[in-house]
Amino acid sequence: MTPLHRIAVIGNSLPRRCGIATFTTDLHKAISMSRADLETSIVAMTDPGQAYDYPPAVAFQIKDGHIDDYMRAADFLNAGRFDIVCLQHEFGIFGGEAGAHILVLLSRLTMPVVTTFHTVLARPTAKQRAVVERIVDASSKVVVMANKGRELLRDVYLVPDDKIEVIAHGIPDVAFVGSDAAKARLGFAGKSVILTFGLLSPNKGIEVMIDAMPSIMKRCTDAVYVVLGATHPNLVRDQGEAYREGLMARVRELGIQDHVVFLDRFVDLATLLEFISMCDVYVTPYLNEAQMTSGTLAYSFGLGKPVVSTPYWHARELLTEGCGVLVPFGDAAAIGGEIANLLTDDVRRQAMSRRAYAASRMMTWECTAERYMSVFETARHGHRPRVFARSDMGLPGLRGPAPPDMRIGHFLSMCDDVGLLQHAVHSVPDRAHGYCVDDNARALLLACALNNPGEQPLSEVLTARFAAFVQHAWNPDTGQFRNFMGFNRTWLEDRGSEDSHGRTLWALGEAARTDASPARRRWAAALFAQALSIAESFRSPRAWAFMLLGLDAYCAVAPDDLHAREVRHSLADRLMSCLASVETPDWVWFEEGLAYDNARLPQALMLAGMATQTPQYIDAGLRSLRWLMTQQTTAAGQFRPVGTSGFGEQRQHPRAFDQQPVEATATIAACLTAWRADGDAEWKAMATRAFAWFLGSNDLSVALVDPLTGSCRDGLHPDRANENRGGESVVCYLLGLAEMRQLARVNASLTRPIALRAVGA
Repeated sequence: MTPLHRIAVIGNSLPRRCGIATFTTDLHKAISMSRADLETSIVAMTDPGQAYDYPPAVAFQIKDGHIDDYMRAADFLNAGRFDIVCLQHEFGIFGGEAGAHILVLLSRLTMPVVTTFHTVLARPTAKQRAVVERIVDASSKVVVMANKGRELLRDVYLVPDDKIEVIAHGIPDVAFVGSDAAKARLGFAGKSVILTFGLLSPNKGIEVMIDAMPSIMKRCTDAVYVVLGATHPNLVRDQGEAYREGLMARVRELGIQDHVVFLDRFVDLATLLEFISMCDVYVTPYLNEAQMTSGTLAYSFGLGKPVVSTPYWHARELLTEGCGVLVPFGDAAAIGGEIANLLTDDVRRQAMSRRAYAASRMMTWECTAERYMSVFETARHGHRPRVFARSDMGLPGLRGPAPPDMRIGHFLSMCDDVGLLQHAVHSVPDRAHGYCVDDNARALLLACALNNPGEQPLSEVLTARFAAFVQHAWNPDTGQFRNFMGFNRTWLEDRGSEDSHGRTLWALGEAARTDASPARRRWAAALFAQALSIAESFRSPRAWAFMLLGLDAYCAVAPDDLHAREVRHSLADRLMSCLASVETPDWVWFEEGLAYDNARLPQALMLAGMATQTPQYIDAGLRSLRWLMTQQTTAAGQFRPVGTSGFGEQRQHPRAFDQQPVEATATIAACLTAWRADGDAEWKAMATRAFAWFLGSNDLSVALVDPLTGSCRDGLHPDRANENRGGESVVCYLLGLAEMRQLARVNASLTRPIALRAVGA
């Protein structure tokens, strides 16, 4: 086996999660330095809507709540042919309930995974247990930083002992020095300094330490307690700075303002080490024993600082044999007495410092990296990819012919200086029927889709033309979009249908997220917000679905728009109510009959569920789409879209004709959304069958598209194809093609040469 060459570390690099971020970046550095020919990269978790400066090693960023980002990260890692993925797991880092979104990424990786659990819960919820167990199954090896972690993995999660490795939390390799120089640099010369560092929150026990200060000061009058670190962002979000202000008020009540210093800031590693260097005693008065690891405890221990700590799991294992002092939880008298003893006994304090420094030498990042490299090699050696079974080989979408090239000649011929024309006579644009905002909104969606990697974007002039049509369709007097316009550029109505308004919002939301022009993205977001309010009163389920599709994109770029988030929940709840009121065992649908763009309803629910972490939305979307696919699949397994001749019929099996491209395109998108939601490869097969309808796998065995021009016939009659090739048809085909080409790029990254990692291998 060739040596390891490329390693990816998945973790976090944001200051607000400094514990996991520091470990991620330091482990990356240590591994990078362990061998000259090794390349390592970080896949970093981020917050949607936030901007940070990332270390150069961050090769890919995942917005933690965006499930599509996890899929794209898997594509990136597979395409980059990384040899090992090292996952740094902590609850609260990943999106989804109990961080379940990370499973979407892990399920798609083709290389072995080594997972480090920063926390192992003794009493997990059912969902937390399920997520941990699936991560363990997906990992070749799991790492914990304390023996207690090994014990819990074995006893609570039934992980085989030979799958678990214990590797201590890494520490910087720095010289053993006294504290005076650092005190002078930081303004604490002549003081006896006690230090606590970390994000401020009630579980840190700072109140106990403050209450201990008066007893310490009686015996050591120059003692100063430094509390370094910003308030935890979740606490700030929910309560502002009330907790910090309460601590400061307690300091004032005790009259010890000159002996307690709050430094409310994030610090980089170099600054943190400087503060640790200057302290005489480091204290971790945590209130909960279930703290598997503490990075700052490890760093303080590694710099040879005497530590006084409550007996949480990591401290109990680390501070043995005179390397530190343990005190009971919440006992201010005990913690005060032990700290005062150390501050007034130089010989004991210095002896403890030397023992801690000597004991920590096997924890330096160099040693940690060597241990990790050994685990990586073992994991890679034991990794057994599985070759696809025959049933896998026959799954369309996993290994099938490449989709056609993206040809837009006919699409361009259907556009003029106003926008996209509605209809054509055969392949000749038909000016008699003018334009509609429906088709130009679809064209704007296509422009956004062609901004994806691997596609040739539309020209700026053409994209701007579709945006201009949408802008001109906006009628501020009615607060709605007009739909139909004559070829003479005269609007034929003051307002269009609810569905056309919803579809236009969908296009605006997507443009706000993925348009190539920053200025146009801002325009789209502003018009979306303006046009959303009136749409809340709409009664059409399809309008609700189109709006939800737009909200999925808009909320990603405007996460602070609380009104939009409320509307998303409201619309999804309306669809849920429709389903609940109509659904029976034989009719799992939102309405009494099937009409057009059917698959957009379950797709919208699934997207809303993934974005808002609402499992019932996802389940309802999957359930209704499965039923719809039974209605759209022939006995021979071919895709047959709902025919227009059956529109309006109640609780009847759909008519076979006339079949239209809009149904195939909606089905492709919905099935691929379902695949992203639950990972079942059969959804990819369904999407592929729906796309094959365009290419001739249909009731008449007639290809609807011309692969040279990209034109698409308007549909299938019982005896022939409709030879007209209008604007809606060509855009629907190209949108479906864009989805399938993206899927092909994903599948290509999963074949090295045609192997996937078996779960638990």
